[in-house]
Amino acid sequence: MPQQLDASTITNLRDLGGIALAGNSAVRPGLLLRSGQLDRLDAATDPVVAALGIKTVIDLRTEHERLAHPDRLPDGSRLIVADVLAGVQRARGEGAVPAARLEDVLGSPALAETHLGGGKAEKLMCDLYRSFVTSESACQAYRLLLTTLAEPDCGPLLFHCTAGKDRTGWAASVLLMLLGADAEAVEAEYLGVAPAVREAFAEAIARFTGAGGDPDIVEALLGVRAAYLAAALEAMHQTYGTVAGYVREGLGVPDALVDRIRARCVA
Repeated sequence: MPQQLDASTITNLRDLGGIALAGNSAVRPGLLLRSGQLDRLDAATDPVVAALGIKTVIDLRTEHERLAHPDRLPDGSRLIVADVLAGVQRARGEGAVPAARLEDVLGSPALAETHLGGGKAEKLMCDLYRSFVTSESACQAYRLLLTTLAEPDCGPLLFHCTAGKDRTGWAASVLLMLLGADAEAVEAEYLGVAPAVREAFAEAIARFTGAGGDPDIVEALLGVRAAYLAAALEAMHQTYGTVAGYVREGLGVPDALVDRIRARCVA
């Protein structure tokens, strides 16, 4: 089973190690880590983080997010930017992607109602997840994650976005499928971050609903729903057939690198 790590300075930190894979194997512990943003990270006061020995951090956030909340890196680690939503934002306009502008949306119940009320929030999130598979910037970002992971000296790798649930959730799902996890294990890991996300955004949710905001909107934006993952999986299967096809054709990651990732990450 994956491990929710009780870090005091990183939200939603999880080790994918221990998830069951095909062939009576499992994900090797301590190598594949996922989380929310690292703007409060302090390894000096957080022994959980210090013990992980993180060597590589992959930041999946937009430039706006990175400037507003810059990552604080573990000692001795390197930062690699892999902006999943860059192309989506250029196509739709800055501020149109809720995953990248949660603070703005939650700060204005009236704005949220105008743009996301009446079921539009869930539809927008499903469209967002499809873009994880189809947009050029997302394919480039997830390719960079996989090719970095295949490097022999990348060490324990942490990948993250803001909440650690959407861009990060799809990244974790792709990795698990590629390593041989079944559909049930992939979905369980994807949904498993829900309590940590609710805790991380509890104050923002309370302010939003206290100011008259629609709870359905905030739940759609901050929820971790099987329908969202299903939207990305549907796009992947329609376009590429299998996760192997998606990784090879959509992301441009050759089989040799996939074999190297499996050799490192499968226990």
